[in-house]
Amino acid sequence: MEVSRGADQADRMMPKLFTFKGGVKPASHKDESADAPIRVAPLPSRLIIPLRQSARAVARCVVEPGQAVRKGEVIAAAEGPMCTAVHAPTSGTVLAIEPQPVPHPSGLPAPSIIIEPDGKDRWIDLTPFDHLAATPQQTRDYLRDCGIVGLGGAGFPSHVKLGPGEKGIDTLIINGAECEPWITCDDRLMRERAEMVLAGAAIMRHVTGARRILVGIEDNKPLAVESMKAAAEKLGESAIDVIAVPTRYPAGGEKQLIRVLTGIEIPYGKLGTHFGVQCFNVGSAHAVFRAIAHGEPLISRILTLSGNMAKPGNFEVLIGTPIRELLPLAEPRADTDRYLMGGPMMGVALQSLDIPVVKGTNCILAGSPTLFPPPPPEMPCIRCGECAKVCPAELQPFQLYWFSRAKIFGKTQEFSLFDCIECGCCSYVCPSRIPLVDYFRFAKGEIWAREKEKAAADVARQRYELR
Repeated sequence: MEVSRGADQADRMMPKLFTFKGGVKPASHKDESADAPIRVAPLPSRLIIPLRQSARAVARCVVEPGQAVRKGEVIAAAEGPMCTAVHAPTSGTVLAIEPQPVPHPSGLPAPSIIIEPDGKDRWIDLTPFDHLAATPQQTRDYLRDCGIVGLGGAGFPSHVKLGPGEKGIDTLIINGAECEPWITCDDRLMRERAEMVLAGAAIMRHVTGARRILVGIEDNKPLAVESMKAAAEKLGESAIDVIAVPTRYPAGGEKQLIRVLTGIEIPYGKLGTHFGVQCFNVGSAHAVFRAIAHGEPLISRILTLSGNMAKPGNFEVLIGTPIRELLPLAEPRADTDRYLMGGPMMGVALQSLDIPVVKGTNCILAGSPTLFPPPPPEMPCIRCGECAKVCPAELQPFQLYWFSRAKIFGKTQEFSLFDCIECGCCSYVCPSRIPLVDYFRFAKGEIWAREKEKAAADVARQRYELR
């Protein structure tokens, strides 16, 4: 028994790390924004809160134009299993409920609630939630009603990921890798609010029944690693291991981080829950803590303003804040010619600065001809295979490119198109400067649209036959 205990302690002191195939090492550009403390962004003149949360989830509006709302009040209810509630980020008046531009490559508008702040920032009555006295399902329902989603960029509902899975959850992974260049919001969160992050992780461990928590942070964030280790010691959580992992993009991808920390390789079509592992972003753990300990719904997030800016940094911003009103905080330089939401590898070009901050917005990156030169013209694929060498999902991007370009979508699925995480490694190394990820996004969108049309046609056929 003593030998086993000593071995467990040694494993925690010297964890064995694994590797994943592919990946690249672009210049990190973290120092530009990581050194300044988090600042709170001022109230904007208006807030635009989209009701569409994903392709499969649209919240149901429960307010009307002219209605007064308070900070934290539910303004849209969760509709369906993949949806979460939406809350007023501050007190004010609902001006309108109408389509507005949202962060999406298509640039198409989505139904949104527009709120004019009254400047008083009056909260609803907040009540902490006793998760220890509640069942796991009651806690998950509460987090759904608090609007908690993944804050790493995907925005997947946390109450769904906190489910027990088919075989139960043994290992809970907290993702602090933050591998994409320029983005440092998670780094600052871990430096400044480490205890809250780990307290939220402990709550999630209780809900899932996990045995241990592994916190993975890239080794180019030594201050964040130190802060999280100190917080783990202070909380007395012996089942929490804070581990520095080698810096290599995209080490922050869910499957890649699971592989590095546990050695488990998640195959195509499977999830971490099939192997007793679940992964959450550090921002999600922080949001869970605020919801449980203080009764606060998710109405703000920390994001990075960086790139071609005089005063880059990290800011706590209300959900729904228009990008245009955020930019002066970091002072974009005069030669700025475009903006990205997200980092340079996976970010989406902003079609308009009136687009609002959403829960998945982790960075606004300013570009210029000097900092991000326009890409040279696309040239024919030479089948060099460099894209396949760096693909962390072990796909064949050059084959996916040919089939996507030719609109042979059945073949793209045969080559596991939906296993692509759109990390951009293939585009980064392509000598022909082909925007490969754009082709893959196009193919995915077309497949989803055709499946939706087919489902609608099947329903119409069934109605006709019934008649």
